[in-house]
Amino acid sequence: MSQKEITEAQQLELDELFARARKAQATIATYDQARVDRLAQCVAWAAGNAPTFARLGRMGVEESGVGDAEGRIGKRHKVLGVLRDALRQRSVGLIEEDPVRGLARYAKPAGVIASLIPMTNPELTPIVTSIYALKARDCVIFSPHPRTKKTTNEVVGLMRAGLRAIGEPEDFLLCLSSPNVAQVGRLMSTADLVMATGGPAMVRAAYSSGRPAYGVGAGNSTMVIDETADVVEAARNTRMSKTSDFGSGCSADGNLIVHASIFEAMVAQLQKEGGYLVAPEQRAALAAAMWDEKGARRVATVARSAPDMAEAAGFAVPAGTKFLMVMGDGIGRDHPFSKEKLTTVLALYKYEGEFENALTMMEAIYEVGGKGHSCGIYSFDDEHIHRLALRAPVTRIMVRQPQSKANAGSFNNGMPMTSSLGCGTWGGNIVSENVALKHYLNNTWVARPIPEDKPPEAELFGEFYDSAKNTL
Repeated sequence: MSQKEITEAQQLELDELFARARKAQATIATYDQARVDRLAQCVAWAAGNAPTFARLGRMGVEESGVGDAEGRIGKRHKVLGVLRDALRQRSVGLIEEDPVRGLARYAKPAGVIASLIPMTNPELTPIVTSIYALKARDCVIFSPHPRTKKTTNEVVGLMRAGLRAIGEPEDFLLCLSSPNVAQVGRLMSTADLVMATGGPAMVRAAYSSGRPAYGVGAGNSTMVIDETADVVEAARNTRMSKTSDFGSGCSADGNLIVHASIFEAMVAQLQKEGGYLVAPEQRAALAAAMWDEKGARRVATVARSAPDMAEAAGFAVPAGTKFLMVMGDGIGRDHPFSKEKLTTVLALYKYEGEFENALTMMEAIYEVGGKGHSCGIYSFDDEHIHRLALRAPVTRIMVRQPQSKANAGSFNNGMPMTSSLGCGTWGGNIVSENVALKHYLNNTWVARPIPEDKPPEAELFGEFYDSAKNTL
């Protein structure tokens, strides 16, 4: 049976799941705010309490063979942050009023959501989606990645058991057992809303499903480090971002653009943090291990430890090496290290002179890949931060923070907590922000009459207004 063909058994599974989800949807749509808040807390605890999440993190890494268990378990802070954000917002009935404009907004469920789960987050993404979905009075049918279907089904099973234990319908959350491409396509085309967190092919399929869809874009996170930077802070945060889950996340630092005046000090500090500077003769072997002859990323070296990456390239690194550093010899499609790397490899670029030169290099990197996703800067010069914000073709910029631990929200910034990062039209997405609670809701706007708000035409048209030609 082709992956493009759905079997009779798979169609029957879908029909049954949608029947159950529609019935559950009719129930949850009647719930008040307090009750859905309790549901969100319940599922977050059922799968996100510390011992359970640790077990699930190890299970996801073992099942997929990708990533680092310690780093995966460390992502639990997002469960806490998402729950925090969800509980602080209203999602039922009247949620916003603007008396001056005479507007009121009422929140309504989006319906039954098809949630596509990535191989790199089979334990976290279902919990995040469930918190926001239940808070919004939606139901979810999850579609696990084939390489981590056991983990995702386990997570969903735990959340369903939690709901059952408090006397709530467990069918608020459902999961496909072993989907193929055809079944996932049918799932997406039948749901009310699609949440697609994963690779470009998955996102394109979601947008082609004929249903409303939120997708994410590819990353190639680039950090600009100017002459005012705290080198110790920048190196420590770079190591944290680059090594978390062995760099599997699209937010992990991929490229550093460092001012010449602090370049040597930055490299030395990165080495103190566990970085290994790849020798010129090792560079080509590492590139061959990471990309095939057509430039496609080799899955075998995605999210691997630094020693494993070195071994794949045929060389050894000292004990304690946490990540590899490659000197950037150019930017462009013919220079693979300026692409997204998705592992414990970091590219270093030196810029001379004015900050404009750093901006030019940054723009060139995003022409290679990663537009719309993330950028960052280590600087205490507000003008440099402002200029980067004006120029960078990304939807989020982190200032003096570890990218992969900050741009999806952290307890030290105000970004909405999420596991899905919209990348705007740059990344082929409909949203240019973190996908959070508001994206799981429909809105009903009520407009009451207000005193007329009609400025004079002379004010509206400004210098172009000519009263002599006004015949109205």
